Amino acid sequence: MINAATAAAQWRVATVTAIRAETATVKTISFDVPGWPGHLGGQHVDLRLTAEDGYVAQRSYSIASGAGTSPQIELTIDAVPDGEVSGFLHEELRIGDRIEICGPIGSYFAWSAEYDYGLLLIAGGSGIVPLMSMLRSRDAAGATQPARLLYSSRTIDRIIYRSELDRLAARGAQFTLTHTLTRNVPSGWTGERGRIGRVMLTRRQFTPAGNPDVYVCGPTRFVETIVEHLIKMGHVAGRVRTERFGPTGAIRT
Repeated sequence: MINAATAAAQWRVATVTAIRAETATVKTISFDVPGWPGHLGGQHVDLRLTAEDGYVAQRSYSIASGAGTSPQIELTIDAVPDGEVSGFLHEELRIGDRIEICGPIGSYFAWSAEYDYGLLLIAGGSGIVPLMSMLRSRDAAGATQPARLLYSSRTIDRIIYRSELDRLAARGAQFTLTHTLTRNVPSGWTGERGRIGRVMLTRRQFTPAGNPDVYVCGPTRFVETIVEHLIKMGHVAGRVRTERFGPTGAIRT
């Protein structure tokens, strides 16, 4: 019998089944992955491209779809300027194409409804992707502990999953959504403005009351700054989990 760790370490040939635009620079790609062992919210995969001349490029991407054992998974991918792999995925990939995928990977930055102590989620830009996987997992499981998301975007048109997040918030289910924009705030905007700091975190009730699990994902500097604020506010370091992307981060979103 193949154990879970061995199954996750296997490379599988995944077939593209759908592609949709989330923003001008972000696309969600759906894959059918035969033999997929299932995943938790927040985990990621390695994706491998092999050119006809044998050249291989490999990147790690967060899983966007909710937890489960369905062989259908989604990756939401931001087009990085001059990005070798993201550029191919955005410009060349077509429905029916096949790509090698290995995973799921990661147990540290993962969430299960089986251990629900409440969630505080903080995202910067495309750092929303693994957190969206957690929210989808939470919604599907009917979790009842409170969850809050504070999501920082540069402009309103760069908010990923905006409509779906609004629907989740409108349904209640103990989920509170707060957006903050750091540039070009439109007239009539009712969310926060500017970068996330201690005052905003306190105002939006991202406090350690109840000892909730905290997940922070975004560019490296963003994550470091947020964690510094959270620890000073009294959060237990062991309950603040982080994932970073960018020049010094391993995960792409």
